[in-house]
Amino acid sequence: MKHHFITVEGNIGAGKTTLTHLLAKHYNARIILEEFADNPFLSKFYENPNQYAFPVELFFMAERYKQLKDMVNTRDLFQSVTISDYLFTKCLLFAKVNLPEEEFRLYQQLFDIIHHQLVFPDVLIYLHAPVTKLQENIKKRNRMYEQKIPDEYLYNLQETYTSYIKQHNIKTIFIDASNADFIGNEKHLQVVIDALEKDFDSGQHYFSLP
Repeated sequence: MKHHFITVEGNIGAGKTTLTHLLAKHYNARIILEEFADNPFLSKFYENPNQYAFPVELFFMAERYKQLKDMVNTRDLFQSVTISDYLFTKCLLFAKVNLPEEEFRLYQQLFDIIHHQLVFPDVLIYLHAPVTKLQENIKKRNRMYEQKIPDEYLYNLQETYTSYIKQHNIKTIFIDASNADFIGNEKHLQVVIDALEKDFDSGQHYFSLP
């Protein structure tokens, strides 16, 4: 395996956690999953974004930092690969969409203090799906607080993610997940596994699923 730290990213409902579980099983990898259910502000944020955006983002940053810092400090002799279903920079990207300018500047100062203490992944797998597919997946997994997410919010997140990846020239396996069924179609998972075995320079490398 060429990579020791792989991160799977994408918009809400793109299938990040599903793919992370499957890859971790395939590579016998250590897994780091976003603990969104522990965020006491999340359901309140969807009901009242203006009031709860800052605490929801601050809580996420603290939890993600703690998880990834623990990963750096604890090595596993039996699992040389680690796979995460989020990028720490996700904190900044969501904050950019959710926070007013003054709060975002404060948030960015906090982010800048801590993010350099963490390890950046060797490669990013980005799942890109149209908003109609994201909404379909969101309805299917049926988390109550997600059911009224507006299309415009998902479009804004999509744009923020893709702009960040291109602007920073991150080594990215960019998957068109429009028809993704990683559990039901073994060929879809195999596309990702084959891509991970290739030698890539930095930048985006695009793959579609059969």
